[in-house]
Amino acid sequence: MLTDLFTEKQNKVLHTYLNSDFRIMILSGAVRSGKTFINNYLFLLELRRVARQAKLEGEKHPQYILAGASSGSIYNNVILSIVNTFGIDLPPDRHNHYHLFGVDITPVYTNSIRGLAGARGFTSYGAYVNETSLANQRVFEEISNRCSKPNSRIICDTNPDNPQHWLKTDYIDKDDPKARTIYFNFTIDENTTLSADYVESLKAAKPSGVFYDRDILGLWVSGDGIVYRDFDKRKMLIDKKDLPDDLSYYCGVDWGFDHAGVITVFGDDRQGNVYLIEEHTKQFKFIEYWKSIAKDIQAKYGRNILFWCDSARPDNVSEFQQAGIQARNANKAKMAGIEKVSEFMKQGKFFVVKDGVDQFLDEVYQYVWDDKTGEPVKENDHVMDSMRYAVYNQHRDNQARTIKSRYF
Repeated sequence: MLTDLFTEKQNKVLHTYLNSDFRIMILSGAVRSGKTFINNYLFLLELRRVARQAKLEGEKHPQYILAGASSGSIYNNVILSIVNTFGIDLPPDRHNHYHLFGVDITPVYTNSIRGLAGARGFTSYGAYVNETSLANQRVFEEISNRCSKPNSRIICDTNPDNPQHWLKTDYIDKDDPKARTIYFNFTIDENTTLSADYVESLKAAKPSGVFYDRDILGLWVSGDGIVYRDFDKRKMLIDKKDLPDDLSYYCGVDWGFDHAGVITVFGDDRQGNVYLIEEHTKQFKFIEYWKSIAKDIQAKYGRNILFWCDSARPDNVSEFQQAGIQARNANKAKMAGIEKVSEFMKQGKFFVVKDGVDQFLDEVYQYVWDDKTGEPVKENDHVMDSMRYAVYNQHRDNQARTIKSRYF
């Protein structure tokens, strides 16, 4: 039976889809919990429903919105999954639209206000919004406005975020029967198709606190206490003599003047461990000072060592590059960067040369979550930012490393 393809939670969602009257259905929860898989199937059912309705209405070119953070996320999360799972080929046309069952599948990109342009000017029979918590709120509202055909539905999936996120407060928590919103929460343990070994290893590697609660338990929670809860100085502070000999080196740069500027030097060994070797933190220093520090680092660790830099000061990045310093604009995605650093700490693969740092220990224990924003308080963070730029960008896919961030 077809229902044998699905988990118990996915079958419950399918039953609700087929038998309930709703306007918006939101699936939220843990990573790898199966919410996008079932939503991709519901997407196909929606296209069949729209095709039938359009035929009855005499509409030859019905439109349906497929929304996601970017064209790449739409393709990877939805289109490619449908191709691989159901064997349905969905090649894009010259406008990057897709077509199935006679329905024009119109992409809308939701990760910035620019997505409004793609959502305006037409009437849709419904929408599938992937990664909804990453969507700009005004773009999501415009998608909802476009879905004005009778019986139009909006299906969404998302990982949880801060409990003050607009999707949680304005849609999931809204107790209004007229809104006709249905919500399902998924935990990773409800995806019984995953191997027990995989789930166990994912739980063990996931950083403690907010990341575990969101990614494993599927909870909409804010942070509590310090950000790097898994940092243990008793185990992670080492002497310089204990550094491995064969390391690959790289740096992080957080520009400053009125507040402190920072350059951190890191090394990776062949076992996947990360070492913070040097930290240079100074206030009221101009670019010439930082160029001299970078030159000293090059002399010590190699001319081609990469410096992952805060992109907020392109003039300083340019100064580095003109001086022969291998400076790159860092992707500054804050939560993703913090999680990457936290993963190394959780796995016991993060170490700090105790004689090489100045402000690191002061900051790491004062770097705390803001319950209102769901992100760290913007204090005691200069070394933390430099560390995040270095570790996150050095361990990302090489093809994505030079993408400039929209964040902070």
